Amino acid sequence: MNDQDRGGATPAGLDAADSPDRNAAAPQDRPAADPQSATDDPVARLERERDEHYERLLRVTAEFDNFRKRTERDRRDISERAAAGLFEELLPIVDDFERALDADTADAAYREGVAIIHRQLVDLLQRRGVRPIDAVGTRFDPRIHQAVAYESAPGHDDGEVVEELRRGYMLGERLLRPSMVKVAKA
Repeated sequence: MNDQDRGGATPAGLDAADSPDRNAAAPQDRPAADPQSATDDPVARLERERDEHYERLLRVTAEFDNFRKRTERDRRDISERAAAGLFEELLPIVDDFERALDADTADAAYREGVAIIHRQLVDLLQRRGVRPIDAVGTRFDPRIHQAVAYESAPGHDDGEVVEELRRGYMLGERLLRPSMVKVAKA
C-alpha cells in the first residue's frame, strides 16, 4: 500500500515508489529513541539501575547512621545538662556541710553526724563524675578560677593561687562552678 492509497499525498515530483522512506514509518509513528538503549542491552541497563540503587542505599544508610549518632549525642547532652543543673544546686549544700564541719562545737555526736552526711553527699557526687578543682598552689587559670582578690604573698609566684574561698567543681570536662580564689601578686 502506498501513500496515495492511504489517502495521503506524495511530495510534488515524487511518486510513492521513489520516496526514500518507503518502508520506514512516519516520524510520529516511531518511538522516541533512547540514546543509551540503542547501544545498551537489557543486562547493562539492569546493572546500571542496580548500581544506582546500591549507591542510593549507601547514601541513605550513611544518613541514617549520622542521624543515629547525632540523636545519641543530643540525648547525652540533654542528660548531662540536666544532671549538671542538679549538681549545681547540690554544691551549696556541700559548702554548708563543710562550714558546719569547720565550726567549733562541743557536741562530738553532732559533728560526727554532719561528717557522715557530708561524706555520703561527696561520695554520691564523685560516683556521678563530679570532682573538686584543686586550686591552692596552682597557676591562676581564668577558665576554672574566679579571682576575687589579689594580695602580696612572699614565697609565692606571681599568679599563683594562694587561698581558695569557695571550692570549684567539674563534671567530666564541663565546669560546674569555678573556684573563688585569692591570687598572689608580685
